[in-house]
Amino acid sequence: MSGKLYLVATPIGNLGDFSPRAEETLRQADFIAAEDTRVSVKLLNHLELKKPLVSYHEHNQITAGQAILTRLLAGETCALVTDAGTPAISDPGEGLVRLCADAGVEVLAIPGCCAAVNALAVSGLPTGRFTFEGFLSMNKKERREHLESLQYETRTMIFHEAPHKLQNTLKDFLETFGPERRISLCRELTKLHEETQRMTVGQALAHYQENAPRGEYVLVVEGAAKREKTTVSLEDAVAQVLALKEQGMRLKDAAKEVAEHTGISKNELYAAAVEK
Repeated sequence: MSGKLYLVATPIGNLGDFSPRAEETLRQADFIAAEDTRVSVKLLNHLELKKPLVSYHEHNQITAGQAILTRLLAGETCALVTDAGTPAISDPGEGLVRLCADAGVEVLAIPGCCAAVNALAVSGLPTGRFTFEGFLSMNKKERREHLESLQYETRTMIFHEAPHKLQNTLKDFLETFGPERRISLCRELTKLHEETQRMTVGQALAHYQENAPRGEYVLVVEGAAKREKTTVSLEDAVAQVLALKEQGMRLKDAAKEVAEHTGISKNELYAAAVEK
């Protein structure tokens, strides 16, 4: 009979947030799979707990995942932990869960901290529907395409960001969402210098151009207002794009401008205009 994989959420800053059930799960597990064993051993030392640790992270997940699965199929139980927060959420643990699911190994989640949900809860923005977007890519093209796909997203959006990239991300937000879009910037959640600032994207950029960002951030961005259905046909909208191009505007910029007041996709307009 195979063992079980436990996904154990760990504190995102305050060790007091680790639940008694989570601690008991670590004590009962045969071994612990950790994103960074150096980080996890600090938690185990705090709990005065000694357990065999194996490394499981994005660079070894294929080989380490198979090794963990083999032990699970042999009847051992494993607790998977990440450096902070819930394993398998924007995390290589997703691959291990899939391996176990495909092999028929039971996977159980031990709930606890999740920075994205904590930030959403204190943001003051709508929480009924939201989308978690994680970290934006370092690649400029992928980053731009990611944000363009969210330009008309009506759900509240949640991003993670590092302090040294925050200003550039806010500049990208300004270009994509405009200066008046509301944003909540949560930093150092549950830690000593925890802070939540609620303002507009324009105000946030101005603030951090004057004040150096410090700590890890969760950015909660207001969704777009719902667009009314356009009464302009695609053919008429393309004609508007081409008219703007004849006036000297770049085709891509013309498509963007017409998209904003017709509600038709910018990419769709651009593609149709190119065909013309």
